[in-house]
Amino acid sequence: MDRLKIAVVQMEPKIGNKEANNKRMVTFIDKAVQNEAKLIVFPELVNSGCIMNSLEEAYDLSEQIPGGDSIGFWEQMATQKQVYIVAGILEKENEKLFNTAVLIGPDGFIGKYRKCHLWYEDKLFYEPGDLGFPVFDTPIGKIGLLICYDLSFPETVRIEALMGADVIAVPINIPGAPETSYDDRGWSMLNYRAVAYGNVNKLFIACANRIGEERGTYFTGASMITSCEGWPLAGPAEKDEEVILYAEVDILKKRRLQKLNLDEALSDRRTDLYDAYLGYDPDK
Repeated sequence: MDRLKIAVVQMEPKIGNKEANNKRMVTFIDKAVQNEAKLIVFPELVNSGCIMNSLEEAYDLSEQIPGGDSIGFWEQMATQKQVYIVAGILEKENEKLFNTAVLIGPDGFIGKYRKCHLWYEDKLFYEPGDLGFPVFDTPIGKIGLLICYDLSFPETVRIEALMGADVIAVPINIPGAPETSYDDRGWSMLNYRAVAYGNVNKLFIACANRIGEERGTYFTGASMITSCEGWPLAGPAEKDEEVILYAEVDILKKRRLQKLNLDEALSDRRTDLYDAYLGYDPDK
């Protein structure tokens, strides 16, 4: 597939109500399909909500991956609608909990990524990700996954770019304050990072942030899709609006920029002076 239409869903999950959140996701999936999107990206922890009161609550809301109820439901949706879905979910593996993003396609579960960089109280609930930075080769392109705070570390995007990612899908729950989280034109720091990382790595970045207040925490919205040159293709979304952003991206153009461009080509990196993967071992 040379061209890919991406949908980024900015929505407000309800804490602890997985059934209602999954039902709400169907509404957005239907709209995205009507607009011919093939890759639909949802926020972090979209089926459960984010602010946990206890480990017991987090464990009760978690699921095995694959095999959990939400995963099974998303698989049904992806198969029925013939789309690819990225969404954030609480994962349990024995007694451990992970903040995880999954990629699901028309043929079912494709793979998962566990959040590597745990922000603030995440550290009280979840284990650091232990699956590295996988990039999944699919019929719609090579899809990389990151989650929220991972974008504070530019190494994460560069590593997935070097592994061939065409699109990095990023489920997000960024907290903040309405008075201090945006500049005069309504951009948040998320938007500047997405633009910069898309530009220097020559790939598409699809950021799906949530909105609303949850147990006293405000979430900042401003979801965005950026081009393989870094320019905004869609967004930033309004900070308090449930909305779907759309962008059609040219996968072949991205690959030409990464591999054949004489200006700012990734091949110009001086790997004789520094490690090719910044110390990361993609074979682990």
